[in-house]
Amino acid sequence: MFIHKHPYKPFIKENTEKLIVGTLPPPRFTTGELIKLDVDFCYGSYYNSLWLYIDKIHDLSLDFENTHKAVEQRKNFLIKHKIGVCDIVDSCERDKIDASDLGMLNIQLRDLIGYLKKYPNVHTLLFTGGNSKNGPEYFFRKLLKNYQLKLELIDDTIPRIHQVKLNDRVIKTVSLTSPSGSANRAIGSMELYKKMKSKNPKFTTFDFRVLQYQNWF
Repeated sequence: MFIHKHPYKPFIKENTEKLIVGTLPPPRFTTGELIKLDVDFCYGSYYNSLWLYIDKIHDLSLDFENTHKAVEQRKNFLIKHKIGVCDIVDSCERDKIDASDLGMLNIQLRDLIGYLKKYPNVHTLLFTGGNSKNGPEYFFRKLLKNYQLKLELIDDTIPRIHQVKLNDRVIKTVSLTSPSGSANRAIGSMELYKKMKSKNPKFTTFDFRVLQYQNWF
């Protein structure tokens, strides 16, 4: 049984306004066996394209390699734009050593509600996935039940938008299409993507995500 522990603490500053919320980076980030094109930071996997979308949206010319410079580039961007990262899974066990959300067992969650209370400037959660089992929105809903809170649907189009009332605050949640390559098949079946693809045969799943993400990053 592999113990898959999150290798990074939440990256949140006092003035952070938005939080990126995922689950866990691939197991090699826990064991420290990164490949040359990985970046040793949140969403640094070569096979996760979140930073590629951000790079495209902001024309950052980020480095994509396992260097200290690449890490600092990402931290500087987040600080400048008042964005933090607080993945919702602290650890899990796995029979098979892979990055599958469905393969997670005996899951230990971070108290994301506690972090929201600690950082009162946060007003938006950016989920890197929807409400499928063991996704970030799925786990957030479980946490809310512990606090007797619930999500209220605001917009049912993709990305779906909800809100939750926390004391005297309203926290918005945005369920973005996952930046993982495994979500490409789901994108291909979306009517909106098909419509855009029919108008422009060169339109890709990468382009689709950039259009979606640029509204929130």
